Amino acid sequence: MANVTIVGSGFIGRAWAISYARAGHDVVIWDIDADAASKAVAYISDVLADLDHNGLLNGNSPEQVLANLTTSSDLEAALQNANYVQENTPENLEIKKQVFANLDKLTPRSAVIASSTSALLPSKFTEELEGRDRCVVVHPINPPYLVPAAEIVPAPWTSDETVLRAKEMLISAGHKPIVMKKELDGFVMNRLQGALLEEAFRLVEDGYASIEDIDTGIRDGLALRWSFMGPFETIDLNAPAGVRDYVERYEGIYENIFPSMCHRANWGGDVLDQIEADRRRLLPADKLEERQVWRDKRLMALAAHKQKAEIEIDNE
Repeated sequence: MANVTIVGSGFIGRAWAISYARAGHDVVIWDIDADAASKAVAYISDVLADLDHNGLLNGNSPEQVLANLTTSSDLEAALQNANYVQENTPENLEIKKQVFANLDKLTPRSAVIASSTSALLPSKFTEELEGRDRCVVVHPINPPYLVPAAEIVPAPWTSDETVLRAKEMLISAGHKPIVMKKELDGFVMNRLQGALLEEAFRLVEDGYASIEDIDTGIRDGLALRWSFMGPFETIDLNAPAGVRDYVERYEGIYENIFPSMCHRANWGGDVLDQIEADRRRLLPADKLEERQVWRDKRLMALAAHKQKAEIEIDNE
């Protein structure tokens, strides 16, 4: 088992702490706010009961998971025995540079230093570090204790060993690594999600469909397959002779619609007023937090179902 240090205990930091403590790693949580780390542990304690109810604690009890968590108010002390560091500070380049300079100085040279950034390229905040070869982005899909996929994004100087160790850490905690070969704006997930959102905004802005119908198309249509298959496996199974057969049959459809997909909707323009009004009609603003809790419970149930299905169906 590894010694993991969580730097920054907001929602993402807390979620990572659950993932690694649940896997049996010793986790130390540090935050620049002296009270934040203890609040994170209290939050985690509340979540563990629901995870336990859904069988998502790897056979551990909530008490056993909590026993793997400690907090520290001293960054140097929190890092002194670390094998793996997961940084979760704000999406601000100057802050990342300062934080990583400190981490590189204080962390044992053998440790991997990973950032949860969802937008900043690792080369932008690690270039000047002496230990830049052991720095990498490990970007979760939120919340990581319920959504296993996570992106590993190397800078040009990140060592192969660092990428491999980050991958092994993710796998040890039940995650499904997406290992990028090189860095790119948006990484993999935001580029895929962005392509879908662009089309969703266009369809609303141009008057072709309502937000409810688009959400229905994903939730009750495409996402049912996507919950256990990716797009390439989907098309491989959607034509009698596989992926080449699919392309030969259907590429023309996508070629014909592509020109109409080549303009950007103005996300912040009039269409946003329409989308926001429709969303607030469906979900009042004062119910957002309640619905977020609902979302996480549904994700727990889905994760439990997928875990059960993998055992029962895949072993038939």
